[in-house]
Amino acid sequence: MFLRFVDEVIRVLGDYGDERFLRESEHADLASTIAFKLAKERKKSPKEIADEIVESLEVDSDYIGSVESKNGYINFFASYEFLEDTVNVILDEDENYGHLNLKGEILIEHTSANPDGPLHIGHIRNSIIGDTLARIFAKAGFNVRTHYYVNDMGRQTAITVLGIEKFGLKGKKPDHAVAEAYIEANKLLESNPELEEYVEKLMLDYERGDEEAVEKFRRAVETALDGIRQTLKAINVEHDEFVWESEFIRNGYVDRVLKALDEKGLIKRDGAWIIELEDFEKEVVIRRENGTTLYITRDLAYHMWKNENYERFINVLGADHKLYGAQLSRILELLNLKPPEIVFFEFVSLPEGSMSTRRGKFISADELIGKVKEEAWKIISSREMDEEEKRKIANAVAVGAIRFDFIKIAPEKHMTFDWSKALDFERQTASYIQYSHARACSILRKAVEDGMPELEFKGELCSSGERKLVMLLSKMPYMVKRVVEELRPNVFAEYLLGVAGAFNDFYRDHPVLKAEAEIRMHRLAIVDATRIVLRNGLQLLGIEPLERM
Repeated sequence: MFLRFVDEVIRVLGDYGDERFLRESEHADLASTIAFKLAKERKKSPKEIADEIVESLEVDSDYIGSVESKNGYINFFASYEFLEDTVNVILDEDENYGHLNLKGEILIEHTSANPDGPLHIGHIRNSIIGDTLARIFAKAGFNVRTHYYVNDMGRQTAITVLGIEKFGLKGKKPDHAVAEAYIEANKLLESNPELEEYVEKLMLDYERGDEEAVEKFRRAVETALDGIRQTLKAINVEHDEFVWESEFIRNGYVDRVLKALDEKGLIKRDGAWIIELEDFEKEVVIRRENGTTLYITRDLAYHMWKNENYERFINVLGADHKLYGAQLSRILELLNLKPPEIVFFEFVSLPEGSMSTRRGKFISADELIGKVKEEAWKIISSREMDEEEKRKIANAVAVGAIRFDFIKIAPEKHMTFDWSKALDFERQTASYIQYSHARACSILRKAVEDGMPELEFKGELCSSGERKLVMLLSKMPYMVKRVVEELRPNVFAEYLLGVAGAFNDFYRDHPVLKAEAEIRMHRLAIVDATRIVLRNGLQLLGIEPLERM
């Protein structure tokens, strides 16, 4: 609905209706800063120009209630009709509210961790960013696919194969068993450097498609992926497809990329095949002397495939991949191919001593998830409800705490995950939003028990607090659009926190069930509209919207 309000403001402003100069504002429902841009060229103050523009406007819109000039800003305020339409549309559309009719094929590649062990806490930030983007793009109307790009051809995978051959797989969760074999194989190589030749042979045999090598690599990689899938499922993340690097050797795309690079005269042969890029200190090796390709070679082939199959493709990568991402993008541009849109994220740390048994060491995602679930159970276990429901709520609270805290910080900022703060029901957390949703559900349940007639929202009955909440509810589709354009899912997390906060302020200041009949129906409509926005919003963040807590 807010998007329609923005369109109306642009239309009414006419020649001054440039969307670049529209801002959300604390002092208005929407503000234009166009007068500040025009001030210099017209040699007048922004206030004078804003006054002139407002005087000239013909406000022929059902959705704009009033316009004012204030200190150079042109402030627009929504009408009662806009408020009424917002609540009615939310109640009518229900689960579909927030949907945009955008079209297109979108591919989001995320997680893509090496299959030589379990995911760590940095990987799950990648997973949660990618999965949340996929959910929001789907809500916007796009046909979205998610890929996990499996690095099955590298040296690390060959060492993993060696480890499994020499030491087998112990009876642990599959990805942890693979990690143990990989660690043991590295120790073995340190004391037996002659085995390096065998590792090289494994890599060469696998790239050439040797049947025995393929079987060994497949077993190692599938075992690791089995465990990784279990971890991802525990935080509500699933991929549509696991795409193996080796596919692009087998299907001819690597040969196509090498041929295209060669035809453009970009390959320098010096034993190895090299690409020299301007503005980059290091040259890029795309084929070793022994004939094997490198990760970037297969990734270029993968991106050639992406160009042929998708209009838009997005990669989620750690900040340590910025140089690699720049090299990949530059080479694709030299091939006249579109580079990926890349969301880089900074690393995750834990508060000193929060998981002291492994202080200063690798913390697996499984350890973190287990710890948060354990702490969530301590909080929920004393509640007066049956055991099964308590387990369900504790799990949803734990997963919500992890997902929300990993998404609410802008990707480019370093984050510290503190489980004790993430599970605090009073703070700006998933628990706070889930509790707000449960509170709305509880109010509506009581209203139904009392015999709730048809809800009727009236804009003219709105207090300032109610108006603030309804305006926020109107912005859900607008926030979905912002994430699609900016690739910053934290924007949506912040929005949902704002809705929960405004709803709790409303609940504190406005009696609902004890209000007189007309006001009661009006406020129950606000409660139901808020419930829908909180539920739909939590689902976009991959968090279960609990009805009881």
